[in-house]
This record gives sequence, structure tokens and C-alpha cells, in this order.
Amino acid sequence: MPTPDVVLLTKADCHLCSAARSAVDRVTTSLGIGWREQPVDDDAELRERFAEEIPVLLVDGVQRDFWKIDEVRLERTLRRALGQQA
Repeated sequence: MPTPDVVLLTKADCHLCSAARSAVDRVTTSLGIGWREQPVDDDAELRERFAEEIPVLLVDGVQRDFWKIDEVRLERTLRRALGQQA
């Protein structure tokens, strides 16, 4: 089963982004998978699309959370994507 693509969209000077980074890192580390951060500051399309929702969490291209990351929901989503019991 392929590893889910976990992307956290962030922007500079974002206090919610710091908390989101920590939450995503805790969950993905516990499951042994990676994730990446994508700043929207230099991407006009992403910045316009998600302007009021940053930070935004995408899993396999689908928006799963914004502002505050729900770690329980993220773990459940990732376990399903990995074919594990949620």
C-alpha cells in the first residue's frame, strides 16, 4: 500500500502554523511516515485558495483540516490510508 502524501500548507509569521507543525510531526512520526511543509507565501494560487484557512492539512491532495489539527482524526485518516485499523 502506498504511503499517503501528507502536506501542511503554511505561511510566514503564523502562530497556528507552529502548533500545526508539531501536531502533524507527532502523528506522522508515531506511524513512521513522512510529511512535508509547503509555504504559500510565494504561490499566488495557493495563497488565494486557502487565504483564510492557513494552516491547511492535505492528505493525498484532499483537505483534511485547517487552523487547528485534530491529531486523533489525522491518525485515523492516515491509518485508513495505510490499510491499518483506525
